[in-house]
Amino acid sequence: MELSARFREMELYVKTLQDRICQALEQEDTQCFHEDLWERPEGGGGRTRVLEGSFFEKGGVNISVVHGEMSEAVARQLNTPQAPFAACGISLVVHPRSPRVPTVHMNVRTFETESGACWFGGGVDLTPYYPHPEDFQAFHQTLHQACEAAIPGSYAEYKRWCDEYFTVAHRGEMRGVGGVFFDYLDGNDPRHADLVRRVGDAFLEAYLPIVQRRREEPFTEADKQFQLIRRGRYVEFNLVYDRGTLFGLKTNGRIESILMSLPPEVHFRYDWHPDPGSPHEQMQRYYQPQEWLNGMA
Repeated sequence: MELSARFREMELYVKTLQDRICQALEQEDTQCFHEDLWERPEGGGGRTRVLEGSFFEKGGVNISVVHGEMSEAVARQLNTPQAPFAACGISLVVHPRSPRVPTVHMNVRTFETESGACWFGGGVDLTPYYPHPEDFQAFHQTLHQACEAAIPGSYAEYKRWCDEYFTVAHRGEMRGVGGVFFDYLDGNDPRHADLVRRVGDAFLEAYLPIVQRRREEPFTEADKQFQLIRRGRYVEFNLVYDRGTLFGLKTNGRIESILMSLPPEVHFRYDWHPDPGSPHEQMQRYYQPQEWLNGMA
């Protein structure tokens, strides 16, 4: 299929954004990203960059541009007629070593078919392990500014969508403190193209101040254990519910890139509960929807 100018613009954007984000993250670490270029037999490929550093235990910033014939399974998942398709996007997950610094996830993407269907999707969300509500508020304020600049009045909807989507349903809790999330936005509406770029551009502004504010804070063994247990919840969500993971597996994506989001070390302890009165018990309360813009929760 012939790729649209809109798609080509998005392809250039995600490549440039990957460079900017990787350079900024490397400045916070002593190591550099390792890069793999890969090709998909059915069409297209990607550029995977992974950092296993001194501060960031594991960080991955991936871009992919894939095209080809859509399988029946993918057509059912996307609720669209089976047709040749093209998909393009950037996806990142960063797992710091320190439990005082949150894990973060971001992706923006576009999808189009030969039959004319086209949509945008994406979002940013934060998974902290220590109760710093002022950080969570600042994170949401930055995303609010990005969404409102593109589509006035949109933040509340995309924040609610994020709370609902990034929920580990079998646990009855969110995997973090949310952010914004949107999917299947009409690709013919220029506001949606603007939205994905503004959200992508907001990532460093939302996340790096938290990194720089918390990176030198001391932590205890109990803090580390809580981080590893919450990472287990992160794994549960990604392997059971995450649409991006399922889409990658169903379209014969590169397995190492798809599962890059998983942390290198987690704990699954039987019937675990935080100590009463601990900051970890306090943090548990924030894994439910909160109002972050009008004062702290």
